[in-house]
Amino acid sequence: MTNRSQSLFERAKRSIPGGVNSPVRAFRSVGGDPLFLTRGEGAHVWDVDGNMYIDYVGSWGPLILGHSHPKVVEAIEKQARIATSFGAPTELEIEMAELVRELMPSIEMLRLVSSGTEATMSAVRLARGFTGREKIVKFEGCYHGHADSFLIKAGSGALTLGSPDSPGVTRGTAQDTLNGRYNDLASVEMLVALNPAAIAAIIVEPIAGNMGVVPASEHFLKGLRALCDRENIVLIFDEVMTGFRVALGGAQSIYGIRPDLTTLGKIIGGGLPVGAFGGRRDIMQMLSPSGPVYQAGTLSGNPLAMAAGLATLRILQQENPYPELERKSAMLSSGFAANLQAAGINATQTRVGSMSCLFFTGGPVMNFDQAFKSDTAAYGRYFRAMLGRGIYLAPSQFEAMFISAAHSDADLERTIEANRSAIAEIMDSL
Repeated sequence: MTNRSQSLFERAKRSIPGGVNSPVRAFRSVGGDPLFLTRGEGAHVWDVDGNMYIDYVGSWGPLILGHSHPKVVEAIEKQARIATSFGAPTELEIEMAELVRELMPSIEMLRLVSSGTEATMSAVRLARGFTGREKIVKFEGCYHGHADSFLIKAGSGALTLGSPDSPGVTRGTAQDTLNGRYNDLASVEMLVALNPAAIAAIIVEPIAGNMGVVPASEHFLKGLRALCDRENIVLIFDEVMTGFRVALGGAQSIYGIRPDLTTLGKIIGGGLPVGAFGGRRDIMQMLSPSGPVYQAGTLSGNPLAMAAGLATLRILQQENPYPELERKSAMLSSGFAANLQAAGINATQTRVGSMSCLFFTGGPVMNFDQAFKSDTAAYGRYFRAMLGRGIYLAPSQFEAMFISAAHSDADLERTIEANRSAIAEIMDSL
């Protein structure tokens, strides 16, 4: 029962647009009303009605260690007793920048901000300032936050809501944003040819996580790197989601490709609001106060987020949970695959490390068009069936499923069984 969640949602709608502070939380694409959560511990969350769920949202990615990891909580509590914010430099900011530089060698300098959207927005501004050019290339289905430049055929919540071209985005902004086709190098080469010496940056998720999980091909990313080198275009990897999630060095370490700029978020704040962008020293030194490109933020690098993020990154560095995350993720995907095969369901699974997605569509999913063929109504029925079995998935077909180090084999076995019975429940409608 979720009576109190329903009551809180009705109350929220009176003072918060749509009753939520981020659209995908509204459950519109899966039906029903959102859960209001009150507590998290390890791999589990509890709603306000006392129902417990195995959590595969993980605050949309940052909780790679699970909810309320003791060392992360201890770091936050210790810092909170000292100070929560200064609006002045702290040693923690330096420690974060030095650790990120160590783990991601492409980042020679780092600027901390307060959200992933702020990081990507600032990286694009910096690329424009560095190159003196105005246009950017992004990819259909990739989501880089809600800055105007990115809400042109966006993914994630905008895709779910069916309104990717958001009102409020000017025609001028749209003209400066060119859309390539993900995993289609020829589409990018055509855009570059049609806009000679006009493109400042190409921004890409090396593993897309907001049209579902869609990994880029090595050929595609290497082609982008070569194209940017040839045309003096800044290559930006958006690793807000994948940074320290798919590997300690991010997706760029898996592919062996060095971007010019990288955007980060989520895990580097240990669950607290955070973002960062960094890369080549010559580009980063264009930022104010070193250079003319202005960017600022009152809470950038705030001590609480730095303490939580540093604790998280140091655990990842010292304990190396990635092999175990890979084993757990493979176990879950194999269990799902066996259930789907036994039921004769034509669906597609994608996975990179601890990020995965179950698409209700047959055939490969390598781009926006293929992802968009998914049966979203079927996903909605599946989501509700899983939720009724105590499994909390992303309330959208076009989001990732995240496994944390806190998920036990018992959690995974229970989830595989829930998947089997949920599929059996909805089979007649597929």
